[in-house]
Amino acid sequence: MFVSIPTHARPTLRWATPLLFALLWLAHLWASVHPDSVRHDLLADWGTLSGGLAPDGLLHWSQAGNWLRLLSALFLHADWTHLLGNLVFLLIFGLPAERVMGPWRFLALFLLGGAFGNFIAALAIGSPDRLIIGASGAVSAIIGAYLALFPRARLGVVLPLGLFLEFVRAPASLLIGMWAVLQVVFAYIGPAFGAVAWAAHAGGFVFGAAFALASRQAITRRLRRLQGY
Repeated sequence: MFVSIPTHARPTLRWATPLLFALLWLAHLWASVHPDSVRHDLLADWGTLSGGLAPDGLLHWSQAGNWLRLLSALFLHADWTHLLGNLVFLLIFGLPAERVMGPWRFLALFLLGGAFGNFIAALAIGSPDRLIIGASGAVSAIIGAYLALFPRARLGVVLPLGLFLEFVRAPASLLIGMWAVLQVVFAYIGPAFGAVAWAAHAGGFVFGAAFALASRQAITRRLRRLQGY
């Protein structure tokens, strides 16, 4: 139930991951140059707002703007630590995932998985109008897809060891565990504005795994074309 990576596949341009990296960074830079009061309003205007499962939640989701917030919230972050944690793991898992999935399928995974994660979090949070921001749900979708496609994979990581950089290959499951630990750490050292939406992480992860398994045959055909079969 996993996809093998062809060793002699033609190299393809991976533009979706760098594009998302740049957009996430630029969006945070744009928000951070505003005064705190203005920045607070920006996050409130573009972040996802929870609707809960109360009867009035249907009214909340009847407004088109609240559906658009599921996407715009992906590009907003509480602070630099929140952003950097997502950017690092976007690169670690995004580049190899895009290599096998292709840029357009990968871009759809990021946006749809992130929006789905935000939607699950908005439903799971009991109180209305709680702010949900960040790309953690989308990164979780990428991690879920990668683990579904390559459950025993090892990823190359560059580690700073003293004055030198050492290239090592680490199990993907170990890196996923590190990502989970960092999410907990950032939850306690970050600002209180915008709670950590754990349901978004879980929803994104499940969506990513299901998306990858549903796309497995199309991904395999793509890899065979790249290999020249």
